[in-house]
Amino acid sequence: MTMRALVLGGGGPVGIAWESGLIAGLAQGGVDLGRADFILGTSAGSFVGARLALGADAASLADPILAEPPPAPRPPGEARAPGADLSVLVKMMAEAQGGVRDPQEVRAEIGAFALAAKTSDEATFLQSFGRSFAGLPEDAWPERGFACTAVDALTGEFQMWTKASGVGVTRAVASSCSVPGVYPPVTLQGRRYIDGGMRSTINADQAVGHGLVVVIQVRGGANAGAAAQATAARVEAELDVLRAGGAKVVLIGPDDGSQAAMGLNLMDFRRRADAARAGLAQGLAQAAALKAAWVG
Repeated sequence: MTMRALVLGGGGPVGIAWESGLIAGLAQGGVDLGRADFILGTSAGSFVGARLALGADAASLADPILAEPPPAPRPPGEARAPGADLSVLVKMMAEAQGGVRDPQEVRAEIGAFALAAKTSDEATFLQSFGRSFAGLPEDAWPERGFACTAVDALTGEFQMWTKASGVGVTRAVASSCSVPGVYPPVTLQGRRYIDGGMRSTINADQAVGHGLVVVIQVRGGANAGAAAQATAARVEAELDVLRAGGAKVVLIGPDDGSQAAMGLNLMDFRRRADAARAGLAQGLAQAAALKAAWVG
């Protein structure tokens, strides 16, 4: 059978919810992406991918999100808490992928931004984040093929964590999800790491060598914002690398219903349940079209 890879892109807590719903819907329709030979995750995708690689049932992947209580309405007149100003980050990310300057140099500047940002401390972030992987030994790693991406905050160097890296999956995934300016860089092997999405929102080219690669892209179309054109070009270049390596590539992004449910702010926790439901519906609708390639 063709070696199959699943690539899961980044997209904040809303992206986690949508990807979980999409994968659950596909599984309920007969396409279990959790049976991939290799799962590669970036940022939000690293979280979803780790759950699958650790043995979570694909068909029920979205159940915990769908069971979350609805967000409490704000009292009348209550001011909305100010969020982090990520305009600087967005500008640097566009520059890193724009090809004008050395991308690693720009990523090092993003790392400096992350290290200087006022966020929760690392221990608090890991304690909150680690609830999803509670009970795992510190050095635990999925037995099946799994990798997640990060970036060295000091040098801007790209890092792909695998079983051979000798780190625990909880910290590795946390580093992949460490959005600069929102969460603190995460320490592994004496160095600090930030979100792997600073190189690419999907890093699909790292799955080269597989015969079938299903790529799930959260940030695309309308929700890619001002960087939509650069993001699309970057994604296509990575898919070309896979095709040149002999892979059949299937790219799945949010349909119109999912786009509407997710909104533009993928860090908005209040949209998680709606995003999961939309992903579930989309997965069920698209399973038949994917089934022949995945199962065959």
